[in-house]
Amino acid sequence: MKFRSLHDRVVIRRAEGDVKSKGGIIIPDTVKEKPQQGEVVAVGPGLRDKGGNLVPLDVEVGDLILFGKWSGTEVTIDGETLLIMKETDIMGIVEKTEAAAGKAARGSNL
Repeated sequence: MKFRSLHDRVVIRRAEGDVKSKGGIIIPDTVKEKPQQGEVVAVGPGLRDKGGNLVPLDVEVGDLILFGKWSGTEVTIDGETLLIMKETDIMGIVEKTEAAAGKAARGSNL
């Protein structure tokens, strides 16, 4: 199924949560807190201002973003659980630095 966001809606793929605590204890799914970070999968074209001009969104497909704990609506598309939220629910874009990329390549946590 193809899905296209409308207006200022953004589709997010939630980041995977930690399976283990820092102490090595395995956390079951029932008590695991859902991450507040995700990747932008699709964005709408934007909103129109009072003059009728299209104002594009600040986020783009592929951006890693942070959002509020209760933000968005969970939907299932092609068997995958995604979040749909307005751009105003997004707190910010996480910039990937070279140091973070190096740590990720070595397998260490940030």
